[in-house]
Amino acid sequence: MIKHWSLSNKFSLLLLLIFIGAVLISGVALSRTLNQVAESVVQAKANLLLQTMLSVRTYTSTQVNPELAPRLETESAFLPQTVPGYAARETFEDFRKNPEYNDFFYKEATLNPTNLRDKADGFESEIVESFRNNSSLKELSGYRSTPGGELYYIARPMIIKKESCLRCHSTAEAAPKSLIATYGSENGFGWKLNDIVGAQIISVPAREIITSAQRSFVTIMGIVIAAFAIALLVMNLFLRRAVIRPLNRIAKAANEVSTGNMAAEFDVQSRDEMGTLATAFTRMKTSLVMAMEMLSQRRN
Repeated sequence: MIKHWSLSNKFSLLLLLIFIGAVLISGVALSRTLNQVAESVVQAKANLLLQTMLSVRTYTSTQVNPELAPRLETESAFLPQTVPGYAARETFEDFRKNPEYNDFFYKEATLNPTNLRDKADGFESEIVESFRNNSSLKELSGYRSTPGGELYYIARPMIIKKESCLRCHSTAEAAPKSLIATYGSENGFGWKLNDIVGAQIISVPAREIITSAQRSFVTIMGIVIAAFAIALLVMNLFLRRAVIRPLNRIAKAANEVSTGNMAAEFDVQSRDEMGTLATAFTRMKTSLVMAMEMLSQRRN
């Protein structure tokens, strides 16, 4: 079917296929690039907050805990300010009071916590079990769907590395009396040195950055499609003017010459392949005229 098409239509089809292919390839490449950029932005934000919480934990462990730890045996109620995880969680909750950051979340999700607000949910428990099943795994990250939208999370294992941590978590008998008075003796015990007891998880909203990436994709693809469409139109017009029309004029002149009209003329002034073809055809017409004149003379 295509072989019966005009050269103009064949050129148009070829350019259209090139246009569609270029748009598809550029669209896929652009989408991947924008998604990678969006994820790197979200990841950088999450890492910054996570490192901040680690700094809060370190400060509490080295500066606050030594000052308050002796009071754990004398106070009637436990002093949670001595716990690095508590300090980090409280700091982050104060950070979330800003409406701009109320969709950010930080939790030291623990399978068997003393304070039940740190109890790991189903999703968090799977992360902790992943760390426990693979001790070489140092970090997990990805997206989590919530009623508020997509959240990007980074999780790191919580490992008992210091003997001092076992003071409150080995057995209920060894724990400070104030801790038992506040939290009871049922939860948060049985921890051992080098055990992975939980996961430090930071979650940041990804919907705004993803939406921004999608808007950028639509805008850029609109520009790309418009540019390709203009290029396609310009190339099509150029081919019609530089190739199709000269060929049609040569074909028309050749047809008239074939019917005996030796006065048929066409003018192609370009020096490209079309000009070469026109020159060759003119030379052929001249030779044909000379041959016909010589034949006429011989007959006479």
